[in-house]
Amino acid sequence: MNKIFFMLALSTLLLSSEIQTRTGVLPEKEMKSQNVTIAEMVVQETSKSLPQVIDKYTTFTSIKNDDATLIYTFEINTGSKSDEAVKKEDRTRMKKAVTMGVCKTTYKFLQAGIDTSYVYISAKSKAKLFEFNISLEDCPVVLE
Repeated sequence: MNKIFFMLALSTLLLSSEIQTRTGVLPEKEMKSQNVTIAEMVVQETSKSLPQVIDKYTTFTSIKNDDATLIYTFEINTGSKSDEAVKKEDRTRMKKAVTMGVCKTTYKFLQAGIDTSYVYISAKSKAKLFEFNISLEDCPVVLE
């Protein structure tokens, strides 16, 4: 999981040096358009290195942009655990870890209005196990 957060932080740093910015406040429509462009750039750059094995259970398989929300999809090898057991037993722990990681590594994106969604699917059944939608409002609780 740490590899993905490092990769996101690196993408943020690289993109921020390539994107021309203006000082002052942009109108909301321009800001939204700029966020969509930034999100598309992140998708293009990150997609080049996929799929990426995160750990012995998790593979980062895809990333896409949906109107300035970055959607990361991961496959989880659940071993002998059923999908229902994983959903029941691991959801709370996973949500806390993912939210904390996103808030720490992509806080500037969240501040700019680029939200994040992490989708986890079973490598075995291809069923959705979890989806965590993270926006700026989720971070103050995590960072306290």
